[in-house]
Amino acid sequence: MAVVSAARRTRKAPHSGFKMQTKTFPFPLARVLELEKKTPTPFHVYDAAAILRRARALNEAFAWAPGYRNHFAVKALPNPAILELLKAERSGADCSSMAELVLAERAGLRGEDVVFTSNDTPAEEFRRAAKMGAIVNFDDITHIPFARRALGGRLPEMVCCRWNPGVLKDGNAIIGKPEEAKYGFTREQLFEGFRDLRDGGAKRFGLHAMVASNERSAPYFVETARLLFELASEISATLGIEFSFIDIGGGFGIPYRLGEEDLDLRAVGEGVRRAADEVFTRNGRPIPRLATECGRYVTGPCGWLVSRVLHVKRTYRNYAGLDACMADLMRPAMYGAYHHITVFGKEDAPADEIYDVTGALCENNDKFAVERPLPRLEPGDMLAIHDTGAHGHAMGFNYNGKLRHAEWLLMPDGENRLIRRAETLDDLFATLVPPVRVRDSMQGGAPERNAP
Repeated sequence: MAVVSAARRTRKAPHSGFKMQTKTFPFPLARVLELEKKTPTPFHVYDAAAILRRARALNEAFAWAPGYRNHFAVKALPNPAILELLKAERSGADCSSMAELVLAERAGLRGEDVVFTSNDTPAEEFRRAAKMGAIVNFDDITHIPFARRALGGRLPEMVCCRWNPGVLKDGNAIIGKPEEAKYGFTREQLFEGFRDLRDGGAKRFGLHAMVASNERSAPYFVETARLLFELASEISATLGIEFSFIDIGGGFGIPYRLGEEDLDLRAVGEGVRRAADEVFTRNGRPIPRLATECGRYVTGPCGWLVSRVLHVKRTYRNYAGLDACMADLMRPAMYGAYHHITVFGKEDAPADEIYDVTGALCENNDKFAVERPLPRLEPGDMLAIHDTGAHGHAMGFNYNGKLRHAEWLLMPDGENRLIRRAETLDDLFATLVPPVRVRDSMQGGAPERNAP
C-alpha cells in the first residue's frame, strides 16, 4: 500500500519552479478582421509558431532518451495540416479510430510513426492499422484473439498493451478513477496477454498507460513512468521478452485559468530520467525507447475561438449571446471547464459586469462562461475564447443543425492558411436520402429536394 499513499501525496503536491500564466491574444486585431472578411465569425485560429515551440519543449525535456518521440494525440486537433506541421518536429500520431488513421496517413505518417490506441475496436480498424504498419496498442486481453482473427490468424510484429493500474494511481476529474475507467488491462491480464502475443508470433513489444487528463503535477507523471518501468522489468524477467518502447501516455496539462502554474516539463523529463536509470541502467539493462502521446499540451494553448456578440439580454441575469455555441466548444458544457475570454478593444477596461456567455442551442447548458466578470458588452463586440487548440473544434457536432466552422492556421511568416472551410447546409444535408439541396440564393421558399 506504500505506492498508493505515495501516489496520493504526489497527486496533491504543490507546484514549484515554473511560471504563472497570463492570457493574451497574440495577433493584432487587423489580422483577425482580415480572416473575418473570408470566413465570418465564429472560427478557430491556431498559432503555428507557438505549436512548434511546445513540440520542441517536449523534445528538449526528453532529449536524454534516445529515440524519444511524441505521438500527437490526433483526437485533440484532427487536421492533417497540424500533423504535417508537427512532423517537422519529429512528432508521430496517436490514433484511436479509422478516421484518425486516415488523417495520419494523409499527413504522410505511416509505419511506426503511428500508434493505434483504440478501444471497442471494429475488425476493419485493426486491419487498416496493420496495413499501415502502425503499432497496435491493445486495450483489452480479449482484443488479442479478436485482432488475430481479423488479421487472418497473424499478429503484427510490433504490438503494445495498455495498462490500467487501478488503485495504484489516482485519476482526476476529467478521466475519472483508473479502477472505474473502461481502458486497459489489469496487471494479471498483462502477463497473460504478453504471453499470448509472444506465443502468437509478435516479436517486438511496448507497454503503455494513461491515467489522467490535463494534469499539471510533475511528480504524477514521474510516478506513472516508474510504475511502468518496474512492471516492464517484471514482465521481461517472467516471460523472457524485451520491451522496445514504453509509452508513458499523455494527459500533460495546461493552465486554463489566469494565475495557474504551467506544468514543469523539465521536472517531468528529469524525474523520468532518474526513474529509468534506477530501474534499468543500475541493473545493467538498456532503457527502452520512450514515447508520449501529448495532444492538449502541444496545441491547447495555441488556439482561440473567435466570435461576436449577437445579443445582450438582461433578465434574472445578464446574458451575452454569441454567434458561436457549444457545437464549437463543448468543454464548458460537458466538464464545467473554464476558458478565459478576451474582448477585443476592451482588454484594459474594467471587468465590472457579470455575464453568462451563451450560444443559440436549445440547451440551457449551452454556455461558455457562467457569472463571469467581463467588460460591459454590446452587440457586435468581437471576443476570443482562449485555449481551444485541443478538444475544441474536434468535439464539434451538428445538434439543431448548427454548422461546424472554419479553422485558420496563422503562420510565422504572416501567411493565413485556411485549413478547414466552414460547413454549409448542403454539407449537412448531403447524407439524407434523398439528399436535400439548398438553393444558392437561399430565397424563394423551402429547400428543394433533388433525386440522387
